[in-house]
Amino acid sequence: MNIGLILPGFSASEQDWAIPVLLALARALAARHDVRVFPLRYPFTTRPYVVHQAAVIPIGGGKTRGTARLPLLRRAMTTVVRAHRTKPFDVLHAFWADEPGFVAVAAGHRLGVPTVVSLAGGELVHLRDIGYGGQASRINRWLTRVALRCATHVTAGSMTLARLVARHAPYREPTLLPLGVDTELFTPAATAPQSDGPRLLHVASLVPVKDQATLIRACSLLARSFPSLHLDIVGDGPLRSDLEALATRLGLGERITFHGDVAHDGLPALYRAADLLVLSSRYEAQGMVVLEAAACGLPVVGTAVGILPDLGAAARTVPPGHPAALAAAVRDVLVDPAQRQTMRRAALRAVASRYTLAHTVAALEQLYRTATSRCPPRLQT
Repeated sequence: MNIGLILPGFSASEQDWAIPVLLALARALAARHDVRVFPLRYPFTTRPYVVHQAAVIPIGGGKTRGTARLPLLRRAMTTVVRAHRTKPFDVLHAFWADEPGFVAVAAGHRLGVPTVVSLAGGELVHLRDIGYGGQASRINRWLTRVALRCATHVTAGSMTLARLVARHAPYREPTLLPLGVDTELFTPAATAPQSDGPRLLHVASLVPVKDQATLIRACSLLARSFPSLHLDIVGDGPLRSDLEALATRLGLGERITFHGDVAHDGLPALYRAADLLVLSSRYEAQGMVVLEAAACGLPVVGTAVGILPDLGAAARTVPPGHPAALAAAVRDVLVDPAQRQTMRRAALRAVASRYTLAHTVAALEQLYRTATSRCPPRLQT
Protein backbone atom coordinates (compact mmCIF):
# COMPACT_ATOMS: atom_id res chain seq x y z
CA MET A 1 0.00 0.00 0.00
CA ASN A 2 1.24 3.52 -0.83
CA ILE A 3 0.74 5.75 2.22
CA GLY A 4 1.30 9.49 2.55
CA LEU A 5 1.79 10.78 6.12
CA ILE A 6 1.25 14.51 6.60
CA LEU A 7 2.70 15.75 9.89
CA PRO A 8 3.60 19.05 11.57
CA GLY A 9 7.18 17.84 11.98
CA PHE A 10 9.29 14.71 11.72
CA SER A 11 12.70 13.42 12.71
CA ALA A 12 15.56 14.88 10.67
CA SER A 13 17.44 11.60 11.11
CA GLU A 14 17.08 8.25 12.84
CA GLN A 15 18.78 9.77 15.90
CA ASP A 16 16.41 12.77 16.07
CA TRP A 17 13.44 12.23 18.43
CA ALA A 18 11.28 15.11 17.14
CA ILE A 19 7.96 13.29 17.72
CA PRO A 20 9.06 9.84 18.92
CA VAL A 21 5.74 8.05 18.53
CA LEU A 22 5.42 9.14 14.90
CA LEU A 23 9.00 8.09 14.16
CA ALA A 24 8.21 4.64 15.57
CA LEU A 25 4.94 4.46 13.63
CA ALA A 26 6.56 5.51 10.34
CA ARG A 27 9.29 2.91 10.86
CA ALA A 28 6.73 0.16 11.52
CA LEU A 29 4.56 1.11 8.54
CA ALA A 30 7.55 1.49 6.20
CA ALA A 31 8.63 -2.06 7.00
CA ARG A 32 5.39 -3.27 5.37
CA HIS A 33 4.33 -0.52 2.96
CA ASP A 34 5.61 2.29 0.77
CA VAL A 35 5.57 5.33 3.07
CA ARG A 36 6.22 8.96 2.16
CA VAL A 37 6.27 11.55 4.94
CA PHE A 38 5.46 15.24 4.42
CA PRO A 39 6.49 17.27 7.51
CA LEU A 40 5.11 20.80 7.22
CA ARG A 41 7.41 22.75 9.55
CA TYR A 42 10.33 20.72 10.88
CA PRO A 43 13.02 20.00 9.77
CA PHE A 44 13.87 23.44 8.39
CA THR A 45 14.84 22.18 4.95
CA THR A 46 13.20 21.16 1.69
CA ARG A 47 15.80 18.54 0.80
CA PRO A 48 14.31 15.00 0.66
CA TYR A 49 15.88 12.25 2.76
CA VAL A 50 15.14 8.75 4.03
CA VAL A 51 14.52 7.60 7.63
CA HIS A 52 13.88 3.92 8.41
CA GLN A 53 12.89 3.16 4.78
CA ALA A 54 10.37 6.02 4.76
CA ALA A 55 10.96 8.73 2.13
CA VAL A 56 10.70 12.16 3.77
CA ILE A 57 9.77 15.20 1.66
CA PRO A 58 9.89 18.22 3.99
CA ILE A 59 7.96 21.38 3.20
CA GLY A 60 10.28 23.54 5.34
CA GLY A 61 7.61 25.84 6.74
CA GLY A 62 9.53 26.81 9.87
CA LYS A 63 7.66 29.02 12.34
CA THR A 64 5.32 30.80 9.90
CA ARG A 65 2.22 32.07 11.72
CA GLY A 66 -1.10 33.79 11.02
CA THR A 67 -2.31 34.26 7.46
CA ALA A 68 1.29 33.81 6.27
CA ARG A 69 0.61 30.09 6.78
CA LEU A 70 -1.70 29.93 3.78
CA PRO A 71 1.10 29.90 1.16
CA LEU A 72 2.75 27.14 3.23
CA LEU A 73 -0.41 25.04 3.09
CA ARG A 74 -0.76 25.61 -0.66
CA ARG A 75 2.87 24.60 -1.16
CA ALA A 76 2.35 21.49 0.91
CA MET A 77 -0.74 20.49 -1.04
CA THR A 78 1.09 21.03 -4.34
CA THR A 79 4.00 18.90 -3.10
CA VAL A 80 1.66 16.04 -2.17
CA VAL A 81 -0.11 16.25 -5.55
CA ARG A 82 3.22 16.12 -7.42
CA ALA A 83 4.34 13.14 -5.36
CA HIS A 84 1.09 11.39 -6.25
CA ARG A 85 1.79 11.88 -9.95
CA THR A 86 5.13 10.11 -9.51
CA LYS A 87 3.60 7.20 -7.58
CA PRO A 88 -0.14 7.30 -6.75
CA PHE A 89 -1.15 7.19 -3.10
CA ASP A 90 -3.69 4.71 -1.80
CA VAL A 91 -4.38 6.80 1.30
CA LEU A 92 -3.30 10.10 2.89
CA HIS A 93 -3.08 10.19 6.69
CA ALA A 94 -2.67 13.40 8.69
CA PHE A 95 -1.76 13.68 12.36
CA TRP A 96 -3.22 16.84 13.90
CA ALA A 97 -6.45 18.03 12.37
CA ASP A 98 -5.52 21.67 11.80
CA GLU A 99 -2.73 22.29 9.27
CA PRO A 100 -1.86 18.65 8.44
CA GLY A 101 -5.53 17.65 8.34
CA PHE A 102 -6.42 20.49 5.99
CA VAL A 103 -3.56 19.65 3.61
CA ALA A 104 -4.57 15.98 3.60
CA VAL A 105 -8.24 16.54 2.79
CA ALA A 106 -7.51 19.28 0.23
CA ALA A 107 -5.01 17.07 -1.61
CA GLY A 108 -7.19 13.99 -1.18
CA HIS A 109 -10.22 15.78 -2.62
CA ARG A 110 -8.23 16.92 -5.64
CA LEU A 111 -6.75 13.47 -6.24
CA GLY A 112 -9.72 11.29 -5.32
CA VAL A 113 -7.63 9.63 -2.60
CA PRO A 114 -9.18 8.65 0.78
CA THR A 115 -7.98 10.50 3.85
CA VAL A 116 -7.58 9.69 7.53
CA VAL A 117 -7.27 12.56 10.02
CA SER A 118 -6.01 11.74 13.52
CA LEU A 119 -6.61 14.28 16.24
CA ALA A 120 -3.35 14.41 18.13
CA GLY A 121 -3.24 17.54 20.29
CA GLY A 122 -5.27 20.50 21.45
CA GLU A 123 -7.13 21.18 18.21
CA LEU A 124 -10.54 21.09 19.93
CA VAL A 125 -9.80 22.95 23.17
CA HIS A 126 -9.13 26.49 24.38
CA LEU A 127 -7.81 27.02 27.90
CA ARG A 128 -8.13 30.78 27.95
CA ASP A 129 -6.14 31.52 31.09
CA ILE A 130 -2.99 29.97 29.63
CA GLY A 131 -3.66 30.62 25.94
CA TYR A 132 -3.59 26.93 25.07
CA GLY A 133 -5.48 25.18 22.31
CA GLY A 134 -6.35 25.38 18.64
CA GLN A 135 -9.81 26.80 19.28
CA ALA A 136 -8.20 30.11 20.27
CA SER A 137 -7.40 30.83 16.62
CA ARG A 138 -10.07 31.53 14.02
CA ILE A 139 -7.83 30.15 11.27
CA ASN A 140 -7.15 26.96 13.25
CA ARG A 141 -10.86 26.53 13.98
CA TRP A 142 -11.60 26.76 10.26
CA LEU A 143 -8.78 24.40 9.24
CA THR A 144 -9.91 21.83 11.81
CA ARG A 145 -13.57 22.14 10.85
CA VAL A 146 -12.76 21.53 7.16
CA ALA A 147 -10.53 18.54 8.01
CA LEU A 148 -13.10 16.89 10.27
CA ARG A 149 -15.94 17.44 7.83
CA CYS A 150 -14.09 16.25 4.72
CA ALA A 151 -11.91 13.36 5.95
CA THR A 152 -12.89 9.83 4.99
CA HIS A 153 -12.15 8.73 8.57
CA VAL A 154 -11.33 10.57 11.80
CA THR A 155 -9.49 8.90 14.69
CA ALA A 156 -9.07 9.82 18.35
CA GLY A 157 -6.52 8.36 20.76
CA SER A 158 -8.68 8.45 23.89
CA MET A 159 -12.31 8.48 24.97
CA THR A 160 -11.78 12.00 26.29
CA LEU A 161 -10.84 13.15 22.81
CA ALA A 162 -13.65 11.18 21.17
CA ARG A 163 -16.15 13.04 23.38
CA LEU A 164 -14.66 16.35 22.25
CA VAL A 165 -15.20 15.31 18.64
CA ALA A 166 -18.85 14.55 19.44
CA ARG A 167 -19.21 18.03 20.92
CA HIS A 168 -17.47 19.97 18.14
CA ALA A 169 -18.30 17.78 15.14
CA PRO A 170 -21.46 15.79 15.95
CA TYR A 171 -21.67 14.76 12.30
CA ARG A 172 -18.52 12.61 12.75
CA GLU A 173 -18.15 9.38 14.70
CA PRO A 174 -14.42 9.00 15.30
CA THR A 175 -12.65 5.67 15.38
CA LEU A 176 -10.99 5.11 18.76
CA LEU A 177 -7.42 4.34 17.73
CA PRO A 178 -4.71 5.09 20.31
CA LEU A 179 -1.11 5.43 19.24
CA GLY A 180 0.58 2.38 20.72
CA VAL A 181 3.87 2.14 22.56
CA ASP A 182 7.04 0.47 21.29
CA THR A 183 7.21 -2.57 23.58
CA GLU A 184 10.64 -3.51 22.29
CA LEU A 185 12.02 -0.31 23.82
CA PHE A 186 9.71 0.09 26.83
CA THR A 187 9.91 -3.12 28.87
CA PRO A 188 9.35 -3.86 32.58
CA ALA A 189 12.14 -4.19 35.10
CA ALA A 190 13.08 -7.69 36.20
CA THR A 191 12.95 -6.62 39.87
CA ALA A 192 11.21 -3.92 41.89
CA PRO A 193 13.04 -0.56 42.10
CA GLN A 194 15.39 -0.11 45.06
CA SER A 195 15.60 3.37 46.60
CA ASP A 196 15.92 5.06 49.98
CA GLY A 197 12.37 6.40 49.78
CA PRO A 198 9.42 6.77 47.42
CA ARG A 199 10.57 7.95 43.99
CA LEU A 200 8.08 9.80 41.81
CA LEU A 201 8.63 10.49 38.12
CA HIS A 202 7.14 13.15 35.86
CA VAL A 203 7.90 13.34 32.12
CA ALA A 204 6.66 16.36 30.17
CA SER A 205 7.64 19.65 28.62
CA LEU A 206 7.70 22.46 31.18
CA VAL A 207 4.82 24.45 29.72
CA PRO A 208 1.59 25.78 31.29
CA VAL A 209 -0.75 23.02 30.08
CA LYS A 210 1.35 20.39 31.90
CA ASP A 211 0.78 22.29 35.19
CA GLN A 212 3.87 21.14 37.07
CA ALA A 213 3.14 23.81 39.69
CA THR A 214 0.26 21.65 40.92
CA LEU A 215 2.59 18.64 41.04
CA ILE A 216 5.22 20.52 43.05
CA ARG A 217 2.60 21.77 45.51
CA ALA A 218 1.31 18.20 45.86
CA CYS A 219 4.86 17.08 46.67
CA SER A 220 5.06 19.75 49.36
CA LEU A 221 2.04 18.13 51.02
CA LEU A 222 3.45 14.62 50.56
CA ALA A 223 6.78 15.56 52.13
CA ARG A 224 5.07 15.70 55.53
CA SER A 225 4.26 11.98 55.31
CA PHE A 226 7.31 10.80 53.35
CA PRO A 227 10.53 12.46 54.57
CA SER A 228 12.60 10.61 51.93
CA LEU A 229 10.30 11.26 48.97
CA HIS A 230 12.01 12.39 45.75
CA LEU A 231 10.57 13.68 42.49
CA ASP A 232 12.40 13.42 39.16
CA ILE A 233 11.14 15.88 36.53
CA VAL A 234 12.21 15.01 32.99
CA GLY A 235 11.71 17.61 30.29
CA ASP A 236 12.50 21.24 29.64
CA GLY A 237 10.68 24.37 28.62
CA PRO A 238 10.03 28.05 29.31
CA LEU A 239 8.70 27.48 32.85
CA ARG A 240 11.78 25.72 34.19
CA SER A 241 13.21 28.65 36.16
CA ASP A 242 9.78 29.48 37.64
CA LEU A 243 9.26 25.86 38.69
CA GLU A 244 12.74 25.59 40.19
CA ALA A 245 12.02 28.77 42.16
CA LEU A 246 8.70 27.35 43.38
CA ALA A 247 10.40 24.14 44.53
CA THR A 248 13.00 26.15 46.45
CA ARG A 249 10.36 28.40 47.99
CA LEU A 250 8.44 25.36 49.25
CA GLY A 251 11.58 23.83 50.74
CA LEU A 252 11.81 21.09 48.12
CA GLY A 253 15.09 22.07 46.52
CA GLU A 254 16.79 18.83 47.61
CA ARG A 255 13.74 16.66 46.94
CA ILE A 256 13.20 17.53 43.27
CA THR A 257 15.67 16.93 40.46
CA PHE A 258 15.12 18.77 37.18
CA HIS A 259 16.82 16.56 34.59
CA GLY A 260 16.03 18.62 31.51
CA ASP A 261 15.55 16.80 28.23
CA VAL A 262 16.49 13.12 28.16
CA ALA A 263 16.93 11.11 24.95
CA HIS A 264 13.88 8.97 24.20
CA ASP A 265 15.85 5.74 24.51
CA GLY A 266 17.00 6.87 27.96
CA LEU A 267 13.45 7.00 29.34
CA PRO A 268 12.88 3.27 30.01
CA ALA A 269 15.58 3.21 32.70
CA LEU A 270 13.90 6.14 34.47
CA TYR A 271 10.49 4.47 34.36
CA ARG A 272 11.96 1.25 35.78
CA ALA A 273 13.66 3.10 38.65
CA ALA A 274 10.51 4.91 39.80
CA ASP A 275 7.68 3.89 42.12
CA LEU A 276 5.00 6.00 40.42
CA LEU A 277 4.54 8.16 37.35
CA VAL A 278 2.60 11.30 38.26
CA LEU A 279 0.71 13.26 35.62
CA SER A 280 -0.48 16.80 36.36
CA SER A 281 -1.65 17.98 32.93
CA ARG A 282 -4.73 20.13 32.49
CA TYR A 283 -5.27 18.55 29.07
CA GLU A 284 -3.91 15.65 27.04
CA ALA A 285 -5.17 14.30 23.73
CA GLN A 286 -3.78 10.89 24.66
CA GLY A 287 -0.57 11.02 26.71
CA MET A 288 2.17 8.74 25.41
CA VAL A 289 4.14 8.91 28.66
CA VAL A 290 1.28 7.10 30.37
CA LEU A 291 1.58 4.15 27.98
CA GLU A 292 5.37 4.19 28.12
CA ALA A 293 5.20 3.95 31.91
CA ALA A 294 2.54 1.24 31.75
CA ALA A 295 4.67 -0.81 29.34
CA CYS A 296 7.47 -0.65 31.92
CA GLY A 297 5.10 -1.84 34.65
CA LEU A 298 5.03 1.57 36.36
CA PRO A 299 1.70 2.53 37.99
CA VAL A 300 0.33 5.97 37.13
CA VAL A 301 -1.46 8.52 39.29
CA GLY A 302 -2.63 11.68 37.63
CA THR A 303 -5.26 14.03 36.35
CA ALA A 304 -8.26 12.61 34.52
CA VAL A 305 -7.14 13.67 31.06
CA GLY A 306 -6.22 11.89 27.84
CA ILE A 307 -5.95 8.13 28.00
CA LEU A 308 -5.51 7.88 31.78
CA PRO A 309 -9.23 7.33 32.56
CA ASP A 310 -9.31 4.58 29.89
CA LEU A 311 -6.78 2.46 31.82
CA GLY A 312 -9.16 1.42 34.60
CA ALA A 313 -7.39 -0.42 37.43
CA ALA A 314 -3.97 0.45 36.00
CA ALA A 315 -4.25 4.09 37.08
CA ARG A 316 -5.68 6.44 39.69
CA THR A 317 -7.19 9.73 38.51
CA VAL A 318 -8.03 13.06 40.14
CA PRO A 319 -9.42 16.36 38.80
CA PRO A 320 -6.86 18.74 37.25
CA GLY A 321 -5.53 21.65 39.26
CA HIS A 322 -6.02 20.20 42.77
CA PRO A 323 -2.72 19.65 44.64
CA ALA A 324 -4.44 18.17 47.71
CA ALA A 325 -6.38 15.61 45.66
CA LEU A 326 -3.26 14.65 43.71
CA ALA A 327 -1.24 14.30 46.92
CA ALA A 328 -3.96 12.16 48.54
CA ALA A 329 -4.12 9.79 45.55
CA VAL A 330 -0.34 9.43 45.45
CA ARG A 331 -0.24 8.84 49.21
CA ASP A 332 -2.91 6.12 49.01
CA VAL A 333 -0.90 4.21 46.42
CA LEU A 334 2.48 4.67 48.10
CA VAL A 335 1.31 3.28 51.45
CA ASP A 336 -0.27 0.22 49.84
CA PRO A 337 2.31 -2.07 48.16
CA ALA A 338 -0.42 -4.57 47.26
CA GLN A 339 -2.33 -1.88 45.38
CA ARG A 340 0.84 -0.87 43.51
CA GLN A 341 1.40 -4.47 42.48
CA THR A 342 -2.20 -4.77 41.29
CA MET A 343 -1.83 -1.57 39.28
CA ARG A 344 1.45 -2.80 37.82
CA ARG A 345 -0.11 -6.05 36.62
CA ALA A 346 -3.14 -4.21 35.23
CA ALA A 347 -0.88 -1.77 33.37
CA LEU A 348 1.11 -4.56 31.73
CA ARG A 349 -2.11 -6.38 30.76
CA ALA A 350 -3.64 -3.23 29.29
CA VAL A 351 -0.62 -2.52 27.11
CA ALA A 352 -0.28 -6.12 25.95
CA SER A 353 -3.97 -6.38 25.07
CA ARG A 354 -4.53 -3.14 23.15
CA TYR A 355 -1.85 -0.45 23.41
CA THR A 356 1.21 -1.76 21.56
CA LEU A 357 2.66 -0.29 18.37
CA ALA A 358 1.73 -3.56 16.64
CA HIS A 359 -1.92 -3.03 17.62
CA THR A 360 -1.81 0.45 16.11
CA VAL A 361 -0.29 -0.73 12.84
CA ALA A 362 -2.87 -3.52 12.48
CA ALA A 363 -5.75 -1.15 13.25
CA LEU A 364 -4.47 1.44 10.78
CA GLU A 365 -4.04 -1.14 8.04
CA GLN A 366 -7.65 -2.21 8.54
CA LEU A 367 -8.80 1.42 8.51
CA TYR A 368 -6.83 2.11 5.33
CA ARG A 369 -8.41 -0.92 3.64
CA THR A 370 -11.87 0.26 4.67
CA ALA A 371 -11.14 3.78 3.43
CA THR A 372 -9.87 2.64 0.04
CA SER A 373 -12.85 0.35 -0.48
CA ARG A 374 -15.25 3.27 0.01
CA CYS A 375 -13.36 5.93 -1.92
CA PRO A 376 -14.26 6.64 -5.58
CA PRO A 377 -11.57 6.14 -8.24
CA ARG A 378 -8.71 8.62 -8.14
CA LEU A 379 -8.94 11.78 -10.22
CA GLN A 380 -6.40 11.78 -13.03
CA THR A 381 -4.11 14.82 -12.81
